[in-house]
Amino acid sequence: MPFNLSTLGLVLPTALAISLVGLMETFLSQDILDDLTDSTSDKNDEARGQGIGNIVSSLFGGMAGCALVGQSVMNVGYGGRTRLSTLTSGVALLAMILLAAPWVNQIPMATLVGVMVMIAINTANWTSIRAIRRIPKSDTAVMLLTVVVTVITHNLAVGLLAGVALAGILFSRKVAKVIEVSSELIAPDHRVYRVQGQLFFVSSIYFRQGFELHEHPEHVTINMAGAHIWDQSGVTALDQVIRSLKLVGSAVDVVNLNAESTDLFARIGVAQEAGGRGGSMASAH
Repeated sequence: MPFNLSTLGLVLPTALAISLVGLMETFLSQDILDDLTDSTSDKNDEARGQGIGNIVSSLFGGMAGCALVGQSVMNVGYGGRTRLSTLTSGVALLAMILLAAPWVNQIPMATLVGVMVMIAINTANWTSIRAIRRIPKSDTAVMLLTVVVTVITHNLAVGLLAGVALAGILFSRKVAKVIEVSSELIAPDHRVYRVQGQLFFVSSIYFRQGFELHEHPEHVTINMAGAHIWDQSGVTALDQVIRSLKLVGSAVDVVNLNAESTDLFARIGVAQEAGGRGGSMASAH
């Protein structure tokens, strides 16, 4: 197979899928073993070691590999605690392939299937199924989606991506509802709004709903001491609120915006009250 962009386009999707599934299983194995042995491990070290090992292996025609949950749990169950047990397992497997291949080939496939079924039974966390009614519905949805997509597509990588995507969406929805806008009339013509939470693309609608735009105080102060702006949608939301308040005749001050948010607003924001570059809203896009 020639080494060109066409070959890369053919190999890359499969390579990414294998690396994703491999990393996920390795990290899952680490979490399980850390819990069983009451220890901690560095996922960055494991990921680098796995990547380097697979690259070197491929140079000699080997297949990519990763940590195995079932074998790892069995290893710990039989007393293995250090990497010497892993080395011993590899050496024993190599010896079986080189020295006992004819006898290994005689092992019935049904026997191997039975071993794998027992590994799956012993590895599965059956209490999580019984507790499915008590755990958050978002976690249940992510788990069920991952299983269903994996079964339908016969591709664990696709199932993992679907689960991660849904988890990200559900998490962003939870974070979005954390933002809170409270207000106080400290003088007949002076209202102060205090913003608490994270302002980004999901929470921007809740941010705008917190302002009373039908009221026309002479002076409005927006206190951002407890808030952080993360993206362009958050900047745009603050711009829109400032513009709407100014259109009804209010003088607007934005105070206590943190350094990161101020820097972001200075680069892409419009309202000069918050440190923007000035101009019209249309020029911000």
